Amino acid sequence: MTVIHKQDVVDSVADALQFISYYHPVDFIDAMARAYEQELNPAAKDAIGQILINSKMSAQGHRPICQDTGIVTVFVKVGMQVQWDCDEPLQSIIDEGVRKAYSNPANPLRKSLVADPAGSRKNTRDNAPAVVHMELVSGSDITISIAAKGGGSENKAKMVMLNPSDDIAAWVEKTLPLMGAGWCPPGMLGIGIGGTAEKAAVMAKEALMEPCNIQELQARGAETTDEKLRLDIYQRVNRLGIGAQGLGGLTTVLDVKVKSCATHAASKPVVMIPNCAATRHIEFTLDGSGPASFDPPSLDHWPEISLENSETSQRVFLDQITQEDIASWKAGDTLLLNGKILTGRDAAHKRIQELLEAGEPLPEGVDFRGRFIYYVGPVDAVGDEVVGPAGPTTSTRMDKFTEMMLGQAGLMGMIGKAERGAETVESIRQHQAVYLMAVGGAAYLVAKAIKKSRVVAFADLGMEAIYEFEVSDMPVTVAVDCHGKNIHEIGPAIWKVKIADPQL
Repeated sequence: MTVIHKQDVVDSVADALQFISYYHPVDFIDAMARAYEQELNPAAKDAIGQILINSKMSAQGHRPICQDTGIVTVFVKVGMQVQWDCDEPLQSIIDEGVRKAYSNPANPLRKSLVADPAGSRKNTRDNAPAVVHMELVSGSDITISIAAKGGGSENKAKMVMLNPSDDIAAWVEKTLPLMGAGWCPPGMLGIGIGGTAEKAAVMAKEALMEPCNIQELQARGAETTDEKLRLDIYQRVNRLGIGAQGLGGLTTVLDVKVKSCATHAASKPVVMIPNCAATRHIEFTLDGSGPASFDPPSLDHWPEISLENSETSQRVFLDQITQEDIASWKAGDTLLLNGKILTGRDAAHKRIQELLEAGEPLPEGVDFRGRFIYYVGPVDAVGDEVVGPAGPTTSTRMDKFTEMMLGQAGLMGMIGKAERGAETVESIRQHQAVYLMAVGGAAYLVAKAIKKSRVVAFADLGMEAIYEFEVSDMPVTVAVDCHGKNIHEIGPAIWKVKIADPQL
């Protein structure tokens, strides 16, 4: 009878979460490097390059790959012959490991979980509880698969109850463009098929724990229905031309994973969950002999990359920016930002809205007139850092506040990731404003461009407070110019046509 010690689980969970916060899986690095070499769209290639450079920087600096250090998902397979040295619930043991990981002073991870989700949405302050799935299996050890899943990709999960004769790959091909770029492609798709609605969702999430190996499957050929479906979806999705960060290009997904199980004769539940460019997961086994250990990958796995677009980027100075300057920027242009910007996310925008509706002034130091806002919730700084990893959050969530920010608050421009809705694009055009896109999945790289940081308002919101950043050569792409030209429409449309050309 194997005795599993509580502290071994706590320490292993904590160490695993720290490990995956700054080390991508090697198979994922290899897949991303392959996508970089094959990409023909310069903007998409530059985005993938930034992701890979950021990944290597995080591995060297032991700092988070992405500022969104995720909600913790854990799959635990417990052997029937296992005995525990305590009677605490498994949930409590794992949550203790989560708290230990996220409060590590050497590498604090951003605490993003809120309780009372339909009400006060108050931060739990420790990123617990984790989402735990437990299964009893044969054997005398326990296997734990653990992931840190970002909100941007999780929010794009899709579920459908298809008719038994419906084509799953066709549903994915139709649905994926509707997800936009907020899930930070290129990444992976997990597809769960069968069972019941909740079973399909669990299978989709578990599928994302598997390694990237679609090239191996292509080489040997599909043998099962699920393998045939993987190849079909992989080809269909990449033919859409969505590309890295939704800019248009050859690679939208690095791999597609499928898990299925028996279902009712009248049912065909399907769930699709994407994993972003900050894919973070690991598996380990405990046999009673002590906590798990994790071997860091060699830095030789990362390719040597120099960003070509940096040589053609236009350097701009935000503290002296004029309307004429913004009018000269075109969708797809690359810029290097210098100067001061304010930050703000969902909670800050809601408070601004409440103040404006009440006719009350904004807090001292918060004046958006003629300025730019960056949608970000940074990780806490350590050592001599100005700020921790500070990549963009999904801009679409701020769409409902955009007209207020441009029309009432006097904002000149916005910086974030992913596409904007049609009404927001029209508002940008009417106000002659601009929307700039930073690369999701390059948070540590972006943080190095931030030279000064201070909280100016709503400090009680933690990472959702309003900061003022002073940036130097922060790389961005003009996603929506002041004429309403939208790179997230233009880019994929162009590359979908190019991919269909047999001469490509």
